[in-house]
Amino acid sequence: MIDGVVVKRLVRHPDDRGYFMEILRDDDALLRRFGQASFSLSYPGVIKAFHYHERQDDLWFFPRGNAQTVLHDLRPGSPTQGQTQVVYMGEENPVLVLIPKGVAHGYRVLGNEPAAIVYFTTESYNPKDPDEKRLAFDDPAIGFDWTTKAR
Repeated sequence: MIDGVVVKRLVRHPDDRGYFMEILRDDDALLRRFGQASFSLSYPGVIKAFHYHERQDDLWFFPRGNAQTVLHDLRPGSPTQGQTQVVYMGEENPVLVLIPKGVAHGYRVLGNEPAAIVYFTTESYNPKDPDEKRLAFDDPAIGFDWTTKAR
């Protein structure tokens, strides 16, 4: 586990109509403050990686589809600096993941269906001063292999 990353297991409450699931509560104490909620849909096989923030934390949830989420700690002085963590998220594993500022993150859509992500941030997006630093999905400093392995 990367220092400061929190994975919250979500609980489904099913009945004969479907199910109900809480995602985020104010008493979870996950976000330092609320900035923005956003939604994105990505098609099968898409890789969106890597980026990181200097000011904001992200909180990710995949309500539809499945994704391989990859986190890499870029923070100087962090006890987990240079470590990589993988979290499988989505319909098959409903979790919420807190990604601290300074941790590079990205995901790959798994399976044959699109994946939808809902994410919360501690800052609102500012197009005049965006807090989004980009790295290539195959950045050699991270060295993550995105291919599916036969096991």
